[in-house]
Amino acid sequence: MKKISVRTRVLTGTLAAAALAATVGAVSASAETSETPPAPAAVKVDTQNRNLAQSTGLTIDAATRAAQATLDAAAKAGQHVSVAVVDRDGVTRVLLKGDGAGPQSPESAQRKAFTAVSWNAPTSELTKRLAQAPTLKDIPGTLFLAGGAPVQSKGAPVAAIGVAGAPSGDLDEQFAQAGVAVLAK
Repeated sequence: MKKISVRTRVLTGTLAAAALAATVGAVSASAETSETPPAPAAVKVDTQNRNLAQSTGLTIDAATRAAQATLDAAAKAGQHVSVAVVDRDGVTRVLLKGDGAGPQSPESAQRKAFTAVSWNAPTSELTKRLAQAPTLKDIPGTLFLAGGAPVQSKGAPVAAIGVAGAPSGDLDEQFAQAGVAVLAK
């Protein structure tokens, strides 16, 4: 086999790259002609397909209104709190740290909301379960203190509101319920 010089290999590679670029350019240019059929505007989902799950969740507008109503209820009572609204998966949709709320309150509000949506129960009720199952508190992201309230649709959790910063969990939960009440309207 004859050895090919470096110059010949570079020249051959350059020609091959130029030919490839010309081919790709031609294909790309022809793809942009008016003969290309338009893409469908929307994909229709087969709601009868048993492989698909439908879920219900709060809009960002509803979550914001609920958080603001909760913050307003706390302010009316002279309390400085943080409010978190999470979706069904425990993902924070809205987080408001009220003026004067403590630095720990945003995270505590998020964890209370996460706990409430995870068990579809107010966190004040869940604290009572710790007597029978103390290791529940070891689940990451949870906080078993009063102040979290689930938001339900047809009995199923779709979101939750968590509040932290008032002098007692009972007050936190009362404010969270004010946010839930706004969503019931």
